Amino acid sequence: MVEPLDIATPTRTQAILTSYGLRAKKKFGQNFLTDLNIIDRIIDTADLSDDDYVIEIGPGIGGLTEQLARQAKAVLAVEIDPEMVRVLNDTLSPYDNITVIETDVLTVDLKNIIQKQWGQVPAVKIVANLPYYITTPILMQLLQAGLSWDTMVVMMQREVADRLTAPVGTKEYGVLTVMMAYYAQVQLAVKVPASAFNPAPRVDSAVVRLQPKNHPYQVQQPKELFNLVKICFAHRRKSLWNNLLQAFGKDAEVKEKLTSALAEATIEPGIRAERVDLENFYQLFLALKAQNIKFRS
Repeated sequence: MVEPLDIATPTRTQAILTSYGLRAKKKFGQNFLTDLNIIDRIIDTADLSDDDYVIEIGPGIGGLTEQLARQAKAVLAVEIDPEMVRVLNDTLSPYDNITVIETDVLTVDLKNIIQKQWGQVPAVKIVANLPYYITTPILMQLLQAGLSWDTMVVMMQREVADRLTAPVGTKEYGVLTVMMAYYAQVQLAVKVPASAFNPAPRVDSAVVRLQPKNHPYQVQQPKELFNLVKICFAHRRKSLWNNLLQAFGKDAEVKEKLTSALAEATIEPGIRAERVDLENFYQLFLALKAQNIKFRS
C-alpha cells in the first residue's frame, strides 16, 4: 500500500497550489476540500470495498481521489481543467489504480469511456464534488446516461441538497425533487461548513447519497413527465388546475379532459403542486396521455 499523501489538508493543499502557481478558478467553480474528516465521511457514505470501480467527477488536486484509490479497486477521475489534470497526474503517480481523463462530463459519453477503460464491469459507484452553478445539469446527465451504478455520493450546495430531499408539502419541494425521486432514493448524508474548503464558498454545502430506484413507472420519454411537473409548478402560488389551464387551454373540451384526468389520478384540482407526490404526478401523466393531451418532449 502506498504511503498516504494526505493531500486534503489546508497546508498540503495550499503547498500544492503554490508549487504549481495555481489558484481556484471561478469559471470551473473550484473549491478544494481540505478537511480529512469530511472526506472520511464521504468514503463511509459511499460504502466502498476493494472490489468497487469508482467514477469521480471534479477531482481538483486529488484530495478525495487519493482516499478513494486507497479503498476501491480502481478510480476513473474526470476533470475539465487541464492544469488540474497535470497536478493529478504528478501528485497521484504513486497510485497505479487511478486514471485521470481530461474532459467535460456534460458532453462526454461516460458509458463509452467506462467500457473502454474497464470493459464490462459490475455497477460503478460515482463520487462527485460538483461545481455549484451546474449541479443539476450534471446530476441529470449522470442519471440519464444509461450507466450501471449502485451508489452516487455528491457534494453540492446545501440549498440544492435540501430541495433534492424535501418532503411533499414543504416550500423546498419542487420540480427538482420530483425529477430526482423518479430516478433515485435520495438521502442527506453529511452537512459541510464553508470552512472545509479552500477557498471557502459563500454558502454551506452538503453530501447527498443517491441509490437507483426500481420502480414500476413505464415512461418512454421521461422528459414528457418532467414537463408536466414543470407545468404544474409554473406558478407555485396558483392551483394545479389554473396551471394546467394556462398550459393546455381553457375551452370546454380541454376542461372536461383535465377534470377527468385529475379524478383518475385522485388529485383535487384546487391543491397546489407542492402537495402532489411522484406517484400522483405519474398517474396524472398517464391519465392525460389517455385523454390524448399532447406533451412537449
